[in-house]
Amino acid sequence: MFKVNAETKKILVPLISIVAGFLVGAVIMLLWSYNPILAYTSMFSSALGNMNGLGETIREATPLIFTAIGFSIASSAGFFNIGLSGQAQGGWLAAIWIALANPHMPKYILLPYAIIVGTLVGAAIAGIAGVLRAYFGTNEVIVTIMVNYIVLYSCQYLMQNVMNKNLRVSTDATKTVSNNGTLRLDWLSNIFGGSRINAGIFLALIALVVFWFIMKKTVTGFEIKAVGLNPFASRYAGMSAKKNIIISMLLSGAFAGLGGVVQGLGTYQNYFTQTTSVDIGFDGMSVSLLGGGTALGILLAALLFSILKIGGLGMQTLAGIPYEIVSIVIAAIIFFVAINYVIGLLFEKKKKNYNQPETIAKISNNSVDGPAVKVGKGGEV
Repeated sequence: MFKVNAETKKILVPLISIVAGFLVGAVIMLLWSYNPILAYTSMFSSALGNMNGLGETIREATPLIFTAIGFSIASSAGFFNIGLSGQAQGGWLAAIWIALANPHMPKYILLPYAIIVGTLVGAAIAGIAGVLRAYFGTNEVIVTIMVNYIVLYSCQYLMQNVMNKNLRVSTDATKTVSNNGTLRLDWLSNIFGGSRINAGIFLALIALVVFWFIMKKTVTGFEIKAVGLNPFASRYAGMSAKKNIIISMLLSGAFAGLGGVVQGLGTYQNYFTQTTSVDIGFDGMSVSLLGGGTALGILLAALLFSILKIGGLGMQTLAGIPYEIVSIVIAAIIFFVAINYVIGLLFEKKKKNYNQPETIAKISNNSVDGPAVKVGKGGEV
């Protein structure tokens, strides 16, 4: 048992979870006669060893930051938003649709327009679960899971049957957005070796600051956390539980929608048929859990997940190790984060030592019970 303060413990627990996850991956590799040292060396060199890999790592982390923020806001209010994938997908399709429908609109108008619409669509999708929970007490986990499927197939229907054929190259994919509607910046891509890194990373950094400010410096953030900690006490204090439930879900969906916007206008620059829920939703949940729901933690956790995913491709090509090993490592890390209570038992919080004064203190009782008395150490009279 190690004695540490609360802040140190908060840092050590996720670090130990990460190390334990990598160790589990190494053990599995050894069982299948793979070299874990070669594997992890290939992973990190692919993700961080050159400018192109570094750019792709940052690009991969960008949408995860948005969805992780969305999950953190909802969880602060006491809700488990499983619908991040659907909210991101809705934002993705909406932003691409706007960009394709207005190719000649000036960039300084079109880009904000597409971003705002995608954000609002994500918020609206999440708002469904928020309203149902606030007014009917429905379980947001069940609702958001069901809405994910509704959004998945609705987006497919909208693209194939409602979207103008002139905006598509086939029934399964849209055209690429024009330069006026893309988040790609040539100078940024050239710096990072022609990678797909885009202006979304700047939006993500701004989003982290906004998230921190909302949760730490505003009444809305305080009420969201208060409702999450104790809705009954919050209601007694005059806070509206229904209002804060809806607000937290709207904010959660808005950030998730932004993740989809960045994925569409930045990474792919088009929309194509999705056969399952988009990965950035569930990966964002994992990033939020690993990052402890804090702005800095989310940033670092998103980068770690990106290294695993981008580096995993290099591990497969350079070391000949199946990519599925990466999934095992990620799953192991999340497993150890989920049982952080058990890991936390390794550490004992330091107790503050309050020493009683050695000198004798005189305490006056205003002669109500007699003359002033002397109280010594330990309360002896």
